Amino acid sequence: MMALPAYASTGQRLWHWSFRAICVAIFFFLIMPILVIVPLSFNAENFFTFTPQMLSLDPAGFSTRHYQDFFTNPDWQAALWNSVRIAPVATVIAVSLGTLAAVGLSQSHVPGRGVIMAVLISPMIVPTIISAAGMYFFYSRLGLQGTYWGVVLAHAVLGIPFVIITVTATLVGFDRSLTRASASLGADPVRTFFKVQMPLILPGVISGALFAFITSFDEVVVVLFVGSASQKTLPWQMFIGLREQISPTILAVATVLIAISVLLLVTLELLRRRS
Repeated sequence: MMALPAYASTGQRLWHWSFRAICVAIFFFLIMPILVIVPLSFNAENFFTFTPQMLSLDPAGFSTRHYQDFFTNPDWQAALWNSVRIAPVATVIAVSLGTLAAVGLSQSHVPGRGVIMAVLISPMIVPTIISAAGMYFFYSRLGLQGTYWGVVLAHAVLGIPFVIITVTATLVGFDRSLTRASASLGADPVRTFFKVQMPLILPGVISGALFAFITSFDEVVVVLFVGSASQKTLPWQMFIGLREQISPTILAVATVLIAISVLLLVTLELLRRRS
């Protein structure tokens, strides 16, 4: 944090501390509702509230029973397995297509680059409910509605914009003379891409892959339209739990997802510093 110079005026000092107070208030407003979930997930009771034992830090008020229910309940485990089956495959497809699209659109001679880019990133801009309804009608005609590959392709479509944006940002500082030098030495375009270009844009590709994975793993609206009961993912199971029975197991699952998200964000930050 940059310190104020000794000659700063009263107005500058007031704005300096006011700005930091506003940032702390915003941070508190955004983070505290999430942090409340963590202690509630260790509640020994079957309801969403801080019991007197928890407020007094009595060990009897805390329990891991809801985590045990998550890791032993067949419904939760089936949903977790579906998410694990769907998200990585959707991420691989999104990274493959998104990286190729970003590399192609980074060429100055491609006509209509702006229009193509707008179309490719539109799933990130269009409301999810509209995308889900469109995918439902489109996949129904192709016979993909209610199938595993239908859900995978739908999640890949949602993840491609994130890959395109991160890879395109990495390509901004890419030195084109390196690919020309590789071609002059006899390397074909495929070899040039994997040996010269890919190592340099790899941080952006991995960042896009992490965003695509998070998008697929946390998505619930599209899978409600495109999937079936056999493709019930973890967010879908949480949605059902909130609608039909309020179980603190949902808080345990949410805490696990928060931990995973934090690990992924730390990875992204390390990649950002490396790039």
